[in-house]
Amino acid sequence: MLQQADQTLSKLRQMIANGSLGTGGRIPPERTLASEMGVGRRSLRRALEILEQEGQITRHQGRGTFVQSKTAPIAAPTAVRARQADMAVASAMAAIPFDRILEFTNPLEVIEVRLAVEPVIARLAALRASQADIRRLQGLAEETRTATDPAFYERADENFHRAVAEAARNALFLSLFDTLSASRRDATWRRLSENAHCFKRQSVHSASHQEIYEAIAARNSERAFECMYKHLSDIQRHVYTYAFPAEQKSVAE
Repeated sequence: MLQQADQTLSKLRQMIANGSLGTGGRIPPERTLASEMGVGRRSLRRALEILEQEGQITRHQGRGTFVQSKTAPIAAPTAVRARQADMAVASAMAAIPFDRILEFTNPLEVIEVRLAVEPVIARLAALRASQADIRRLQGLAEETRTATDPAFYERADENFHRAVAEAARNALFLSLFDTLSASRRDATWRRLSENAHCFKRQSVHSASHQEIYEAIAARNSERAFECMYKHLSDIQRHVYTYAFPAEQKSVAE
């Protein structure tokens, strides 16, 4: 399911980049587009919401949905257009200044980066954490277990992960963590958070925090890496479950 969801979003982005989505910049109705792409309307709708968050499309009540770019597609062979689209996307991404990167991302991308970075941070924390760091992690893991409401859990969860990043003793990793953490405060992430992330699965996630803490306390760097990777993979699955709900075999609702 994760691969299909990625493919839907990726295909829409490529269609926007090469100008093949819609006529005159106007995107076909959802039912028509879902049928043409062979995907469910709920899945398509989630992908369109992400594109709207990224500023790639705009919705106008009574008029329809439009691609932001007004650049006309270039008449060229398919392979050439595909390469041009890839280059255009890469160029646009490279031009985004780091201090504005959160304006151009979404929770799906954030969890992918967290999955790539935080297990390494946990490994370093197991090697470098002080006894004070370890005691703090123990307390924060317990706070996530005993949280009595979603807001308290979210704070305890973020504090636990930041404490791991602090214990890694790497300023660049800590700065990157804070950038990723800031994205969790926007409206899109909060919608995902309420439905897919954390409080409803508090016992599962708090148990993962306990495993991460124990691996760091035992100075078992590879175990810390594995526990953090498993924990974030579980969160990723639930984020995707909300963003791309299970679809019916028919594209019609």
